[in-house]
Amino acid sequence: MSRASSSRQSVLPLRVADSRISMVNATPQSKESALGKLNIPKPQSGTSERRTSFFGKRASGAGMPRNSTFGTFGGPEKIKDPRPLHDKPFVQQCIKQLCEFLSERGFPGTMSVKCLQSPSTKEFLKIFEFIYSLLDPTFQLPTSKIEEEIPRMLRDLGYPFALSKSSMYSVGAPHTWPQVLGALIWLIDTVKLFSSMKEQDLLFSDFSDGSSEIEDGVEFNKLFLDYTSETYNRFMQGADTFEEEDQEYLAKLKRLYNVDEALLESLAEKYRVLSDEVERLEKESQTDRLMAKRTEKLKLHTDQQKLQDYRSNLESFKTNLVNKASGISEELEAAVLQVETLKQEQSRLQHILVNQKFSPADIERINRERNELQQTINTQSRSLEEAEQHMWNEEIALAKVKERVEAKLAEYHKLARKLKLIPASAENACGRDFEIKVSMDYGPSSIAQYKVQIQNPLRNMIFEVDEELSKLANKKLSLEEVLEQVNSNVADKTNDMKQLKEQIRRLDEQLEYGMQECAREEEKWASDLDSMENHRKLLEKRITDGYDNAVEQLKAAQQQYHLVLQETNEERRTVANNLHSVFTTATSHLTNVEKFLEDQQKRVDRVYKESLQEDEAELKELRDMVESYKAKADAL
Repeated sequence: MSRASSSRQSVLPLRVADSRISMVNATPQSKESALGKLNIPKPQSGTSERRTSFFGKRASGAGMPRNSTFGTFGGPEKIKDPRPLHDKPFVQQCIKQLCEFLSERGFPGTMSVKCLQSPSTKEFLKIFEFIYSLLDPTFQLPTSKIEEEIPRMLRDLGYPFALSKSSMYSVGAPHTWPQVLGALIWLIDTVKLFSSMKEQDLLFSDFSDGSSEIEDGVEFNKLFLDYTSETYNRFMQGADTFEEEDQEYLAKLKRLYNVDEALLESLAEKYRVLSDEVERLEKESQTDRLMAKRTEKLKLHTDQQKLQDYRSNLESFKTNLVNKASGISEELEAAVLQVETLKQEQSRLQHILVNQKFSPADIERINRERNELQQTINTQSRSLEEAEQHMWNEEIALAKVKERVEAKLAEYHKLARKLKLIPASAENACGRDFEIKVSMDYGPSSIAQYKVQIQNPLRNMIFEVDEELSKLANKKLSLEEVLEQVNSNVADKTNDMKQLKEQIRRLDEQLEYGMQECAREEEKWASDLDSMENHRKLLEKRITDGYDNAVEQLKAAQQQYHLVLQETNEERRTVANNLHSVFTTATSHLTNVEKFLEDQQKRVDRVYKESLQEDEAELKELRDMVESYKAKADAL
């Protein structure tokens, strides 16, 4: 409640319904609802000293910073409207406030928010006449020079901002309607202030009777007049903020009306909880809860599978540990038995050692024999090692030679199997055994035997193969001539196939064009669905704030949501029916195209089979001619 926060350049805008007027003219019980109606943000002023008093110009004196001289309203300087009239949210809020005021006061005629977006001059005159008649019931709208009379009447009422004559010619224009709307909102606040002053009867409240309601009005009027005089005195002394006076005034009002702070706090907490619940429900309605639950179910199923795998791994690890423990216990038992056996053997040897009887000469002889035997053993060990090393080297050389022989034999056998020479029952073996078998008694006799068994038959086979190759080469030449004739026929048929493929390609292009048309239609319907969905979301978000009517607004929003949802479902059904008809047409078209392509394919197959049969007949004739030529050549 400070003048610095409002940043006005004159006291005159106090007629506009801002937070300060709403607070001082409302009881504490209605203060919350009054503050929740309209929140008008005001920009900060560049200079706080350029301020014009409500009662006249400001003069600089030596005794007081400000002087109050009763004179005309406002100073000579032009005042700029600090309200954000070109801000769309603020304009929509003002339009809604105007519509609510007209409906509450019984405006004759239908008036909606949509009509107030850009009203005509006739509608504006009706609204102005209705609001002004609330101040003066005998008021009648003048019939001439309305564009001059309406700004003059607003100036007479004390409207602090200029309203041009040209704005009266085109009231609903985008550049003039915000200023006119601001004037109407100011006039509505004036009506509200006039009504409250009239009900409270401030001028004659001290001469009323002693009823309880009038007594409450007297106490409130006294508090209000004390607060006004004190703040005005502070203002004339140069003060810009009145926080201490505001707190003191609020405390007196609370004591006067017995305001329960705990009840207000509980109601505010309840309102906050309800707001959070509404926001949560809106968010849940916008999200797909079934999809979220499915995702959560899938995550839980994955976690369950991981836990089962981990459990199976633990069980297998436990089984391994049990097996290892049983093996270790068995080894431990065997080691214990072995220790017992060694102890028994040690006791036996100790007993023998204790009971044996040898002389020193016997012991010396035994030691000498033992040394000689040890030297003999060492000599024989070295000889054995040398013999084993030599044998090892010979075995390595033999193994290398054997590996090379086996590699050659494997290569020979691989080539022989490739040529179908082994085993003896192979196609080209002719009953001969061409396999070389490795034996330990390998010598010169074996080499001669393999030459007789393998080398001579191979030479005979090579000679026979060469003769067969020459015959096949001659036959190949004759067949190449026949093949050239067949290729020429195939080239002709290939040209026919190319023509058929070109026809098929054209049909494919027509089919693709049809599919593209269908896709464009689907995109169009999808964009329509998106626009309708956006429209539905915009309608869902239009839930106004307010403590007193939060429940009614929620119900109204839910009803509006169901209505929009029903309309959207109807539009979706209409779109689905249209899409069904489009898809049915496209399907029938594709069916016709497929039938046509199948007919073309059958015709092509039939032509191809006929041409193939003709070629086979011609090829058969050529083969008969070749056989007749061969028969004649053999006869000659």
